[in-house]
Amino acid sequence: MSDRITALLTRRRATLLTVAVLLCLPPFYLDAFWLRIGLFSMAAAIGAVGLALLSGTAGQLSLGHAFFLAVGAYGYTWLAGDPGPGLPTVVAVPLAVLMAGLAGGLFSPVAGRVKGIYLGIATLALVFLGHHVLLTAESVTGGFNGRSVPPLSLGGFTFTASDPELTVLGVPFGAEERLWFLGLALFALTWFTARGLLRSRPGRALAALRDSETAAAVMGVDVARHRSAAFVVSSMYAGLAGVLLALAFRRVVPDYFGLVLSVDYLAMIVVGGLGSVAGATAGAVFVTALPLLMTRYADQLPLVAAPGSAEGAVGPTEAARYLYGAAIVLVLLYAPDGLHGLARRARDRLRRRRTTPTSAPDPAVPSPPPPAAAARPKEHTP
Repeated sequence: MSDRITALLTRRRATLLTVAVLLCLPPFYLDAFWLRIGLFSMAAAIGAVGLALLSGTAGQLSLGHAFFLAVGAYGYTWLAGDPGPGLPTVVAVPLAVLMAGLAGGLFSPVAGRVKGIYLGIATLALVFLGHHVLLTAESVTGGFNGRSVPPLSLGGFTFTASDPELTVLGVPFGAEERLWFLGLALFALTWFTARGLLRSRPGRALAALRDSETAAAVMGVDVARHRSAAFVVSSMYAGLAGVLLALAFRRVVPDYFGLVLSVDYLAMIVVGGLGSVAGATAGAVFVTALPLLMTRYADQLPLVAAPGSAEGAVGPTEAARYLYGAAIVLVLLYAPDGLHGLARRARDRLRRRRTTPTSAPDPAVPSPPPPAAAARPKEHTP
């Protein structure tokens, strides 16, 4: 048994190493468009993992995820920019994440006592309130026009197109190439911390809350405290996603952090699979990449008009929303556990096919008698 466990761990480590190496290769082969899709997808995956912990694991509905992304994005921009304290960017990143967690902590008393659709409506108010503040607090947010995002600088190395000039294996590293590896590092941090949390005692307590609050309370789980903690952790993940989005966009504007963004994040965790880190990642890539790909290839797709075409035509963004809206309906009807569940079932089916013997028994070899017949005593003949 120990040899089998060791072999399984070795296989998993080899798989992780292979995936890590493959994820490091795109900057050497892909252009800026594909790298931007990857950056936006990694940022979305970080935020989706946080929402999956709250909605999929703890069973709490939130429509205010865009608000905490805005806190992270604008918090970093203000802390590192001018006007603002002008802090070093490497200090502004964790402080912006803590600001998002603080905002979640201020709202956590509500999250600890309200659940279901009522919590969803309460968090919806955060989005409208946050959008109003972003438009009116011009000295901090820049108002309707937004603010430019200071580039991240780490030990004299800046994540921009230059300063310093960098060439790796004959490939010039611009802003997208540099930010790609930053996004990979932040996503890896999110992946391992979220999976560790799900496997820990607090993670099991959150899953118990989702299944039955009464049973969890009987087992000694503090319902209000665990709900509040899940909301704070989810807010911090959203703040980190907001920082990465700000660095990728290089400019933040209030209109991006609206209700549509919160709905997109709900679509990510539903399509990917509730309560799963891998499922949230897959859903984030699907929902983020689809409109960008449809925008680029709009002239080659039927029934989709290129951006700026005549009125009445379906644009690529609207067509993408129709598609992943249909994907949500199909998932709810035929695969409630999402893409992650489909992949798991396909993997289990493949594993069963590998372990099932396919050779037929040799007819020349007699089969042993059944146990009952072998143990039956011979009848006595008078």
